[in-house]
Amino acid sequence: MAKTDPKSETARSARAPSKTTSSAASRPRRGSASAKTESPYHHGALREALLQAAERVLERDGLAGLTLRAVAREAGVSHAAPTHHFGDLTGLLSELAAVGFRQFNAAMASSSDAATTPLARALARPKAYVAYAQAHPGMYGIMFRTERLDYSRPSLHEAAEASFAGLANAIGMMRQEQISEDALTLNQGAAIARAWSMVHGFTMLLLDGRLEDILGRLPEGTTAERLLEAMLTAPIAAKPPGT
Repeated sequence: MAKTDPKSETARSARAPSKTTSSAASRPRRGSASAKTESPYHHGALREALLQAAERVLERDGLAGLTLRAVAREAGVSHAAPTHHFGDLTGLLSELAAVGFRQFNAAMASSSDAATTPLARALARPKAYVAYAQAHPGMYGIMFRTERLDYSRPSLHEAAEASFAGLANAIGMMRQEQISEDALTLNQGAAIARAWSMVHGFTMLLLDGRLEDILGRLPEGTTAERLLEAMLTAPIAAKPPGT
């Protein structure tokens, strides 16, 4: 039998635990990194994370830069994830537009609720309409790109209908009458179309920089919001000019 060296045996015993401890210490770090990567799946929030990533890509890179792969990269997930949740790009854009309409509706409702006078209430929704478009031009743009959207998707259909209902209710309050969302008189339809055309047209001209010439000719300090107020409060001629 070989003679055992007490010093060597003691050294080996001291080294053994350090190997086990090192291995054990490394495992939590690997597990923690894995949990961080997979956390959207674990919390059921991957769909929401993809929509948030899509909004960032849209506002940063425009509609041309919004692809399924770009969204996956932005969210830090596999390229298959957007397809799994939305089917294709049309599906993603439609769900993103639904998010936009919900944000849009909430902004206008909040603005109207905060108004303290009838005039302020009448001006609140159109001001919030324009303000949302200025703050989120990409989202606002995709909300009205009908050819890129699938309105058969329930979320988009419901959000867009809620937006129209808000507009109809606002016009009804101004006209001091109840307006049904399903059946309109010609005068009611004309009032809704006139208000929407005015504010949407103003918004598009503003976003495209086409109002700069007019603003440059107005008294110094006149803002786009003040110009909008003047448009909305200007009296409508009782009869056509020259009659």
